[in-house]
Amino acid sequence: MSVSSIEWTEVTWNPVTGCDRISAGCDNCYALKMAKRLKAMGAAKYQTDGDPRTSGPGFGVAVHDDAITEPLRWRSPRKVFVNSMSDIAHARVSPAAQARIWAVMALTPRHQFQVLTKRPKRLANLLSDRAFYDQVKTALWEVAENFNGPIPVNDMDAALRWIDPRNRLSGAIPAPLPNVWLGTSIETDEYCWRADELRRTPAAIRFLSCEPLLGPLPSLDLTAIDWLIVGGESGPGFRPLDLDWVRELRDRCVQRRVSLFFKQVGGVRPKAGGRSLDGRTWDEYPTRVSAGVGHG
Repeated sequence: MSVSSIEWTEVTWNPVTGCDRISAGCDNCYALKMAKRLKAMGAAKYQTDGDPRTSGPGFGVAVHDDAITEPLRWRSPRKVFVNSMSDIAHARVSPAAQARIWAVMALTPRHQFQVLTKRPKRLANLLSDRAFYDQVKTALWEVAENFNGPIPVNDMDAALRWIDPRNRLSGAIPAPLPNVWLGTSIETDEYCWRADELRRTPAAIRFLSCEPLLGPLPSLDLTAIDWLIVGGESGPGFRPLDLDWVRELRDRCVQRRVSLFFKQVGGVRPKAGGRSLDGRTWDEYPTRVSAGVGHG
């Protein structure tokens, strides 16, 4: 666990590290740069190199089994950003590894997990597949048997009831875990299709991260979206944010009652431009559960 400086979460949990750049929002990836520094410092998690065309030193995809059970040790409730240094839906993260991650989230209902991906199609396919939940059920028992510490009986019982097909009223897959929020990143209008994939994904809460926002999003459909995070880019070579792009999204959020979190204007440093939009700070969080689109 690492305490996070990201305004919309509290801590980060990285059972997986490493990724590959796939779209314009990845061009100035903070995680890629950080992985290079961590590799040079000798950090154990960052000794796998990625393809230099899409990744870099210390940023090859690696699953860290010893980190998967970390949330079981955190007794107080936390907002947890999952894989801030990777993408859980990357093709090199196996369904078995993802099943163990989902099992831990099921066993820790005290935490609120925020899962963000640029690969929502794979996540939608996985979470709509009955076979994946069979893997999660197996992983629940494996995690419980191998974890060196107590797991509250009530949490284990609740997780098993959630995964057991005999306890479902309808549908081929379990209802979404209420403590897991699923999101996808959209930086330009050509990637608005990612919201469509998110809509068909079983989720208690669906959110979009439009950070870095690199242009207007006239095609963005906010149907069944509960939360919108918007922010400008920061760091050397940042691409400036036009606040009119944000205003248009804000107005649509207000109209559709979608919670809005405006993270930053951006600049050379993250806090350089502040967080105010027309004299107001937007720090809203979702308070409702997504409508039935995509639920099993």
